[in-house]
Amino acid sequence: MKDNSPFALTLIALLLAAPLQAQNPRGSLRGTVQDATGARIPSARIVAQLTGSSVRREAVSEDRGEFRFDDLSPGNYRITVNAPGFAIAQAEVSVAVATVRDVTVTMTASLQETVNVQAETSSITTQSIDLASAVHQGVVASHDLQTLPLAARSFANIAYLVPGTEPVEPSDPTKARITSVSTGGSSGLNNELSVDGADNSDDWIGGFLQNLSPDAIQEFAVRTANEDADTGGTTAGSVVITTRRGTNQWHGSGAFYERAASLNARFPIENPAPNPKQPFSRQNYVGTLGGPLKKDKLWFFSSIEYVHENASIAYSPASTAQFDALSRLATDGLIPGVTSIAVPQNVPIPFRDYIGSLRLDWSQSSKSQWFLRTSEDNYVTHNALVQQATLPSTGLTTHNNYWNTAVSNTFTFSPQWLGSFVFDASELHLTQARNSTLGFALAFPFSATSLTVSGFETFGDNQFATPITLFPSLRNQEKYQLRYDVSHQHRDHAIKFGINFIHEPVLGGAFPGNQETLHLFPNDPTFYLTNPAQFASDYATGASTTPASNGSFSQNVQRLALYAEDSWRVTRHLTLNYGVRYQATFGLLTASGRTQAANPAYLTLKALQIPVSLPHDDRKQFAPRIGIAYSPGDSGKTVIRTGYGMFYNDLAQNGWATAFQAVNAAPGSCVDPVQNPAGPENIGCLPGNASGGAGNLIDGHYKTPYALHITGGIQHALNQHWTLSADYTHEEGNHAYRAYSFTGGTNLFTPLLAPTDPAQSTNVPDLNLFKSDNRSSYNALMLVAQGNSRRFSLIAHYTLAHAQTWGCLLGELFDYVNGVCDPLHPFAPGDYGPSGEDVTHRFVLAGTLYLPAGIELTTLTQLESARPLTLTTPAGDRAVINGVKSTLDQFRGTPYIQADLRISRPVNRDRFSIIPFAEFFNIFNRNNPGANYVTDIAALSHPVNNLANATSICTNPPACTNYAPITNPRQLLVPAGALGDFFGPGTTVGIPFAAQLGVRINF
Repeated sequence: MKDNSPFALTLIALLLAAPLQAQNPRGSLRGTVQDATGARIPSARIVAQLTGSSVRREAVSEDRGEFRFDDLSPGNYRITVNAPGFAIAQAEVSVAVATVRDVTVTMTASLQETVNVQAETSSITTQSIDLASAVHQGVVASHDLQTLPLAARSFANIAYLVPGTEPVEPSDPTKARITSVSTGGSSGLNNELSVDGADNSDDWIGGFLQNLSPDAIQEFAVRTANEDADTGGTTAGSVVITTRRGTNQWHGSGAFYERAASLNARFPIENPAPNPKQPFSRQNYVGTLGGPLKKDKLWFFSSIEYVHENASIAYSPASTAQFDALSRLATDGLIPGVTSIAVPQNVPIPFRDYIGSLRLDWSQSSKSQWFLRTSEDNYVTHNALVQQATLPSTGLTTHNNYWNTAVSNTFTFSPQWLGSFVFDASELHLTQARNSTLGFALAFPFSATSLTVSGFETFGDNQFATPITLFPSLRNQEKYQLRYDVSHQHRDHAIKFGINFIHEPVLGGAFPGNQETLHLFPNDPTFYLTNPAQFASDYATGASTTPASNGSFSQNVQRLALYAEDSWRVTRHLTLNYGVRYQATFGLLTASGRTQAANPAYLTLKALQIPVSLPHDDRKQFAPRIGIAYSPGDSGKTVIRTGYGMFYNDLAQNGWATAFQAVNAAPGSCVDPVQNPAGPENIGCLPGNASGGAGNLIDGHYKTPYALHITGGIQHALNQHWTLSADYTHEEGNHAYRAYSFTGGTNLFTPLLAPTDPAQSTNVPDLNLFKSDNRSSYNALMLVAQGNSRRFSLIAHYTLAHAQTWGCLLGELFDYVNGVCDPLHPFAPGDYGPSGEDVTHRFVLAGTLYLPAGIELTTLTQLESARPLTLTTPAGDRAVINGVKSTLDQFRGTPYIQADLRISRPVNRDRFSIIPFAEFFNIFNRNNPGANYVTDIAALSHPVNNLANATSICTNPPACTNYAPITNPRQLLVPAGALGDFFGPGTTVGIPFAAQLGVRINF
């Protein structure tokens, strides 16, 4: 820029991380037009035109010389300012997704001259100070997605660049490779995700629905606290994605990624030497193409990514010895109906994934812009859920197909009024077919040791019965969304209001409902080789049969939300953002067309005169939001911000799916089970605890979970390249989900009988009661430095945080897994502790170093303190050590440290570039078990002397003739297998050193 030119345009471009809206993936441009003395210029005509397109917007500065464009598609814009008596001013500015960019235009009264200011490459390292919003967020651009090393090529991997986020394991094997992002110390299942303004949240288990190729994404914003009023369906954060679009120039890319076992190190826990190295290979094939179908009118952009992976499970010598013994037992005729069992050296786990997207953009007129985008993710995994100590028969084939289409229109009614419309349709269909359908399974102790994270089954049917595999074999989700937003600019006010309606006529699936028998053995197969008679005895006594049932569940849910908000520029230094959101859900507690009034558990408790009530949809969800941003002085280099907001979210439905299953059949009568249990009037009653009767019921006092967000911080720009910030976040969770497990005749009684009457257990069933009464808190201090120079660009952030909640065995914010140890004392001492994602210290460094000869060195390095875990015992709930019962998440695993590196040497030409690269993950080959430790002290490789009160530990297994006193409870901590291999590539568990080679061509 020619600062000494008398005709110069002084354009102070302040790139702001100030989100305008979360679900609508667009940005805003806000500015002031003034003369050389600082006097405001009214009635100036401003035109913003998207580079490479005919899409343009016009505005006129009001009497204070201010203007604003809302709902701009992310990208580079040519801004032209024209005012009588002044030179025409032009500049290029970048508008990022879900952000506001401020510009100040200083015009000179002279002959016309145009001065161009080039926009910078969009990256999270180049975001500048935020002068307008209290929302906490970061924007990740396509440049970041293409240049940073991504172990799983998931956009969630790179979201960790944003302060306030943490990695979490994939939470659902029914959605392989769709990683979550933790915000606010939660599991990430309570975050909201939108793609091009269309809802992409999984309303059954939570988290994200569809995986997207990073090459299809233009950029995305991760908002970690205090979103504006137009955002709902979250108690923590939100992720806003916008996809790439075509322009008037043909452009595209092609890329290839190659990984192989020869480039990987061993994972010592599951594949120790001298075992043969387990086979592995993966190739990613990526292609994109975009351009004009009709110049200045119609454009398209398409992307395709194909993943061809052949992973495997290699058995350890210990597991192989047990399998061989089991095979001999079958050969000897000891296993009914099974005469032989094959024992492979390793088990292949092929994974095939097709991810595609096609987008059409149409400029109907200067006032009306349309786009149509359709995406699909179709994958198949064979031998899923097979682990290091389980045979292939326990696996299954998973086929997931997700399809989504969004149509959107932006219409400019006038320079002051703008309307934005989105219609979205999506469908999920998933099936999981078992490798074996024998009708039974055998489970031995070695299959639940530190070498595996699967559950009970060693051989036979995977019964989906263990806690970690309690997932459906069928899932269907059909969703339609209609959203309309209106923006209006009036002097210092930017007003927005809108409506969002989601209709899900299909939200259901099925758990396996066929009869199954599990044979649980107290000893391993090698024991039974020398004790064959004991095998037959244990085969019979360890059998438990699950009867055939209707395993299906189904909902028909509607969600309605209304909001209004205003961004009021009180003064040039002070901006006040305030608004309110109302939302309601209809049909949430109705399953298969029936309410919980048809639940046999409800009918039985009512007949037994045990206090019980019916749940109803909670529609009192009013959520106020307010944020203040103050910039002292005239430099615009410092901003002080604070905010408050309430956030409601119905969260996931999987926790109470058993209550939905209970109403599948038409209810029978249940009148007087105590007086005449065999009478026809009591045919619909559940049997008592003594007969194995159990019910599942949603509590009648259901309330929608919500969180309070309170934030404050300061940000300062050292210069145009470097900024520093410090932010504090407090989040308080209320009405979160958890399950109460009552035992009939023990802590659940009917007043029709005396509490000590043995007939209590004869008549009163066990009960799982699902409540929304949990509480939690999250506090964090985040320090961030980001910037760039000629030689490097980087972002570094440190978070000091503490997340706490109530629970029994595992603490999760807003998840069902918390449970209670004693349903009569759900808030007992020892039941309050850190959440599973409580990370006290976390540091992230990412950026690129530009070396001589055009070499680029890029890193993504993460360091965090150990995450918590709970030691448990089958003799109770939490382990008792030296007479003291341990507390919730009392123990910590190991700190997580992983440095990933990418080396590339771009070759740039006028029309294209070729980028060969090598990527290295976990370059120091650090063993990162995270918090994935053996939690059940009965499954330790070195057994304890007493499961009810552990005071010593075996020093010479398996004989265990010698025991040593437990002087430190950490003696009981043993790293477990790679949880990431169970659900897909891990995040917090980490991977051994791995290398990836590839090449990219951009044109």
